[in-house]
Amino acid sequence: MSDPFIPLSEPCMGGNASAYVQECIATNWVSSVGAFVDRFERMTADYVGLPHAVAAVNGTAALHIALLVAGVEPGDAVIVPALTFVAPVNAVRYAGALPVFMDAEPEHFQMDVAKLARFLQEECDRSNGTTVHRATGRPLRAVIPVHVIGHPVDMDPLMGLAREHGLVVIEDATESLGSTYKGRMTGSIGDLGCFSYNGNKIITTGGGGMLVTAQKEWAGRAKYLTTQAKDDPLEYIHNSIGYNYRLTNLLAALGCAQMEQLESFLDKKRAIARRYDEAFRNIPGLRTPRTAEWAAPNAWLYTVLVDETAAPLDSRELMRRLQAQGIQSRPLWHPIYTLPPYADCPAYRVETADILYRRALSIPCSVGLTEADQDRVSGAVAEGLQKGT
Repeated sequence: MSDPFIPLSEPCMGGNASAYVQECIATNWVSSVGAFVDRFERMTADYVGLPHAVAAVNGTAALHIALLVAGVEPGDAVIVPALTFVAPVNAVRYAGALPVFMDAEPEHFQMDVAKLARFLQEECDRSNGTTVHRATGRPLRAVIPVHVIGHPVDMDPLMGLAREHGLVVIEDATESLGSTYKGRMTGSIGDLGCFSYNGNKIITTGGGGMLVTAQKEWAGRAKYLTTQAKDDPLEYIHNSIGYNYRLTNLLAALGCAQMEQLESFLDKKRAIARRYDEAFRNIPGLRTPRTAEWAAPNAWLYTVLVDETAAPLDSRELMRRLQAQGIQSRPLWHPIYTLPPYADCPAYRVETADILYRRALSIPCSVGLTEADQDRVSGAVAEGLQKGT
């Protein structure tokens, strides 16, 4: 009999999940209002240390609303990473703005803040208090640092550049719930932060998102826009274009149960990462994740680099071999600036993102991953890299 399939990152239910969902069903509060929505928002705000949180149907919706709340309009430009899941870039397009792609740095895969500084100096002008992208003539309104695979972006210098150039900072913390930067929770450092609760995230509601901010006015605007921009509690009056972006009470109930378990999930994720680090020591051509001295990542996805010039195979061949053994793995995202919908968008000296895309591979690291299954994964990786062809 073949070994059971080992998925990349599956959810871990338990705790009060069943009880809370049954409460929703028993009371008939299953739709877009209810006590669990309010509780989930409060738990999230308290956890990240901000006064306001607004639940949304998914992380992409939260990012879209964050852009609108920040004042991004058609004709504007927004700086985004070249190496990320497509959601924040799509959200920029939803707002009618132009994405401007920034490269990744090689150590931790995050937006290269040094390159961002050079871009702002070399390719932008300041005019009447606004930074304008010279080649397109578009004003730069915001920057979206994405804390890729759970490791924080170097936020202090990025925030300094944003303040100097009048940019709103929208943190995409959809992969980094629980990660900290110099002791501060990711998502709480910029002007707005966004989280995702997709099924593969560190906690899940099946699908869901959250916007957090310190600004009461922005939080109120976000709640208004996510609830169809309804202006009267009784009459159906809408003075703005709104969106049906509400999270249901049923899914929020799952979120509350998951938040109660978050710290234990983080402990397990980090323990899995440490075991992989030890297992992969001194394997030629394989680089394990690196952590900046100012960072405490949540270890959401354990991602290695396979250097095809030093290893006997490349990352895609290793992925195929793992799949043949019933072990799921996946590459990082295709650099978005090369994809058809975005091929005509500006990209500033992107090089490292292309290398990381070619070499990176994420391997199983579910919260419920057993040591026996982890040993099977690490053994298969080591065998593939040592035997090669």
